[in-house]
Order: sequence, then C-alpha cells, then structure tokens
Amino acid sequence: MNTITTTDFHFPGQKSVYRGKVRDVYNINDEKLVMIATDRLSAFDVVMPKGIPYKGQILNQIATKFMELTADIVPNWLIATPDPNVAIGHLCEPFKVEMVIRGYLSGHAAREYAAGKRMLCGVSLPEGLKENDKFPSPIITPSTKADNGAHDEDISREEILARGIVSEADYLVLEDYTRKLFQRGTEIAAARGLILVDTKYEFGKTKDGKIVLIDEIHTPDSSRYFYADGYAQRQASGTEQKQLSKEFVRRWLIENGFQGKAGQQIPEMDDAYIGTVSARYIELYENIMGEPFVKADISDISSRINKNVTAFL
Repeated sequence: MNTITTTDFHFPGQKSVYRGKVRDVYNINDEKLVMIATDRLSAFDVVMPKGIPYKGQILNQIATKFMELTADIVPNWLIATPDPNVAIGHLCEPFKVEMVIRGYLSGHAAREYAAGKRMLCGVSLPEGLKENDKFPSPIITPSTKADNGAHDEDISREEILARGIVSEADYLVLEDYTRKLFQRGTEIAAARGLILVDTKYEFGKTKDGKIVLIDEIHTPDSSRYFYADGYAQRQASGTEQKQLSKEFVRRWLIENGFQGKAGQQIPEMDDAYIGTVSARYIELYENIMGEPFVKADISDISSRINKNVTAFL
C-alpha cells in the first residue's frame, strides 16, 4: 500500500522546511506553519526504514480533534486542517523541552524503576511499586527536545531553569497547561473506557508572546492508554495490561534485539508485519476517538496534499 515517508513541496510563500522524526514542517511567509504528518514510524528515537499505511492521517486527525476538545482550557497553534495528513497553524518558536506527564509507572519510567532508580527527572518515586501501578498523583518528567537523529534525554525542572532552557515564568505556565491537558485527556479517555497512562505535550510561543500547545496531543505515538475494564484485576494478578500505544512496536523491536543503541541493526519489517502495525493504528484510532476510521484516498498522497494545501493558502 502507498505511504508518504518523504516530502518535497514548494508551497506559495514557502521560506524553509524542517524535517522531524515523523512530521515535516513548512514555514509560510514567517506567519504560518504547514505541518505534514508522514507515515514514518519512529521508535527509540530512530526512524524505521518503512512507512506505515494511514499512520500520518491517524496521528493528524487525533491530534487536531483533541486540540478542538481542549481549546477552552489551553490555547493552541491550530488554524485549519485542509488535508487528512495536514495541520496548518500559527508560526511559533518551540520550547526546547517536551512536557512528559505520567499517571502510572509504565514504559520508560517502569524500565528506569526496574533498574533501581528512585529519582526520575528530579521527582522522587515511592518504594514498593510494580509496573503499571498508579502514582499517588501524576508526575511531570520533562525531556530535552532533541534535534533530528538525536536522543531525547530526561531532565529535571531544576536543570531546565538553571540552564536557562525555559524561564521560570514560562515554565510555570507549561506545568499548569500540562496538568490541565492531562486532566481533560483523562476524563475523555474514561468516557471511552480507557485510562490515559502517560503522554507528552509540546509548546511554543507565538510572535506576540503567547504560549500555545503545538504538535501532537493524545495520539498513540505520544501517549499510552490502558483499557479500563479489568485494569485492577490484571494488576492484582500480575497480568500484563491491555494497552493502546506504540509500545507494541517497541516490544517487538526489543524482542528482535533493537533498542536504538549504537551498533544495533534495525530488524526487517516485512509487508505482513507492516500490515499488522497499520491495522493496530486503526484500532487505536477507533478506540481513542470513539468512531470508525475513514481511510483517505492514498493513490497519490503527495499530489492530494499539494492540491489541498495550495488551495487553502
């Protein structure tokens, strides 16, 4: 099936382009950004060789919907979504940190905890927890926003302020917005029979100095969800939680000897496995959004995007 893994557009007023791990961002007249969610798959901060059909559409549509559902509590950058894979928003200067918030001991936090660490990003973790236990209250564990190809790294609030990465006044706003978004996301997830386990938010500052939410929000790439039904029983019995996230890809990579470390080879993803990953992303969409996924026309994705974006601009 067709995928879009690279872009090379020349939109009206285009000044520059930035290519991230998954999204390509085009600067239009230093006023707007055209953000294209490609079908690239990233895990352990490494982009996999093959794209996943419909992944970009899924991420873009979840993110833009959640921006609409949270705009009353946190301002965001979004102006329009002229194409299933595209969001257009206000030009922003991104903050160089990702605001990670965790309600449960899962994923990276669980791996660090299992290795004996009881301090994560300057936050003290209680003794006696087992994987996927709920924290007494959600914790914020920021990471540096790495340049393309580099690894994001855990960082504490204190170090962010000491290094001047974010001013204290701005950081207080980021923390407040992060907690508000996580609370709203938790409520929406609960209404759909899900638990929002952890997620990350990215913020930027507009030309007039307003702090806004940018990039993705509550997608399976940036978030982890559990099925609420049976969560307590699975924890009590030590059974693995049923989850909706990209963790299934990470687990497959780990089982095949890859964690993004130097010298490791990316295992081959054949077409059959790629198909199962695509189907899993569609399942994630339908559970998170509470509605059927409608596949866009992927016969010529680049032409479709070019036509839709140019018409909007």
